[in-house]
Amino acid sequence: MEYLLFGVLALLTLSTPFAATSFGAASISVIDVFSVLSHKLFNVGESLGVRERIIWELRLPRVLLAFIAGAGLSIAGSVLQTVTRNPLADPYLFGISSGASFGAVVALTLFSQSILWLSLPLGAFIGASLSVVMVLALCGRNLSTQVERMLLSGVAISFMFGAMASLMLYFSSPQAAASVLFWTLGSFAKASWQGLWLPASVVFICTLIILLYKRQIVAMRAGDETAHTLGIDVAHLRLSMLLLCSLITAILVANCGGIGFIGLMVPHTVRLLFPGRYPLLLTALVGGLFMVWVDVLARTLLSYQELPVGIITSVMGSIFFLFILGSRGAKRI
Repeated sequence: MEYLLFGVLALLTLSTPFAATSFGAASISVIDVFSVLSHKLFNVGESLGVRERIIWELRLPRVLLAFIAGAGLSIAGSVLQTVTRNPLADPYLFGISSGASFGAVVALTLFSQSILWLSLPLGAFIGASLSVVMVLALCGRNLSTQVERMLLSGVAISFMFGAMASLMLYFSSPQAAASVLFWTLGSFAKASWQGLWLPASVVFICTLIILLYKRQIVAMRAGDETAHTLGIDVAHLRLSMLLLCSLITAILVANCGGIGFIGLMVPHTVRLLFPGRYPLLLTALVGGLFMVWVDVLARTLLSYQELPVGIITSVMGSIFFLFILGSRGAKRI
């Protein structure tokens, strides 16, 4: 069964960049995508004119950004669920996404466009880190016994930052409010080759650091006392992983807006398909592929109109969240 799943994932990994790029308002085939890649990368074939610009300048960066965002949020969700030992932990529910969104909205409304390339990710990271500090402060020192309280604190902080972001939008100009509102709902419409390097670098470096501490993270699944007996500084490791997840979430929110529940759905799905394992790289791959196809659905579901990605993931995630709650309640009964 596992070999079949690996085969399906390998097939999706190879076909997704070509298939996903072919979807959109303009009629473009998979053969066109292959021709453009051959011409751009290996100088083989001829230019396709307007279709080449659509594929290379608009759709390919968008597909890559969607993959990076899905992979990063899935990694963050998986790590959060492990270090907090809370199966409902997620950057969105944990308040990290809302804090990052608030910091980014402050940067968008208060700072000039000339320094937005710096103020936007910096504001998002400050907001995300602030939400983590507030959650930790509300939970106190004994985090291992504060699992439910940690989630409730994250939800409360998420509502607080959401209200503050709405207040900022209320006092901003109508044009700024309209653009920021669509951005806070999540979108990959502004993807570009120049804008890919920062989220790609941050997600890649943070994932490498997380993989270096994979054994310590897995040991925390057995509980803090077990991890302590193995010589792991639980408090330091937990705080470090929370900050790394904050950094991943902040950079992705700064580039894509608020996209929720990916970090909840994908890790649970991977653990369901591969029980007894902790495949972080596989989680990143599944999350990236899932996000790419959600983005395809967002730009093809309605004719000549694009839905924000965050709306689709929120609908799917809320149903998934209720399913998890129901299954946990059934186990307790």
